[in-house]
Amino acid sequence: MKHVGPQTLSYRRRERAVTALGYVAMVCVLIIVGVPLFWILITSLKDRSDIYTQPAVYWPHSWRPENYSHATTTVPFWTFLRNSLIVTGVVSVVKFALGVFSAYGLVFLRFPGKNIVFLVIIAALMVPNQITVISNYAFIAQLGWRNTFQGIIVPLFGVAFGTFLMRNHFLSLPAEVIEAARMDGANWWRLLTRVVLPMSGPTMVAFAVVTLVTEWNEYLWPFLMADSADVATLPVGLTLLQNTENPSVTNWGPVMAGTVLTMLPILIVFLALQRHMIKGLTSGAVKG
Repeated sequence: MKHVGPQTLSYRRRERAVTALGYVAMVCVLIIVGVPLFWILITSLKDRSDIYTQPAVYWPHSWRPENYSHATTTVPFWTFLRNSLIVTGVVSVVKFALGVFSAYGLVFLRFPGKNIVFLVIIAALMVPNQITVISNYAFIAQLGWRNTFQGIIVPLFGVAFGTFLMRNHFLSLPAEVIEAARMDGANWWRLLTRVVLPMSGPTMVAFAVVTLVTEWNEYLWPFLMADSADVATLPVGLTLLQNTENPSVTNWGPVMAGTVLTMLPILIVFLALQRHMIKGLTSGAVKG
């Protein structure tokens, strides 16, 4: 019979303890994230009488799927969806391009003050967006861009996180491959498109997904800029939907139905690309 020493038993006990701790942490995260989502989904199918009752009703006595049609007909929901697609699409494409090109310049091009430029970008990551809202609002209002798409879109082009993420990934690429491409006479465009980007797929997907989710859920700035439904995005439209009801007794069923419909498109994108996103974020974090 094989003898198991005390050190091996101690190691196994520590391993089981760490595994159990990991499961406990996952359950905690699942509860923290899952319960609000469950409440939103179940409320979207509740009748008003099941919403305003004590104690809270966790499972509806009667299902009300009409909340979804109510949410899409009470306000111009499809106009909000179109506006969200425009704002998210334009901002994401521009942010993605700026992030890739700026990171490429910081890693592969030689120019004076490169480190200072990077420090400025890092400093921008430390500044909450809410601090710059007032100055941005005054500037955009002075340009006469309030209640316009350009007024909503242009100030959202800041791309410090993407530059930081892509720069870290570019630094992790094999220097031998880059040098060999240069010795073969590759100019900067060919080096970028034929060598650097083909080796950066997961990180680019991660950058794209993070950007899409962030811009899709952006609320404060579009809310300040949009005075009408013509340019309002879906998160702002949910506020308008809430206000169309009696403000003192909001019918949360249609509002939660609108919230579910707002989450669905970006949730599908995220689920489809999550594996590449995690891979990209991990590679960028490990190889700095």
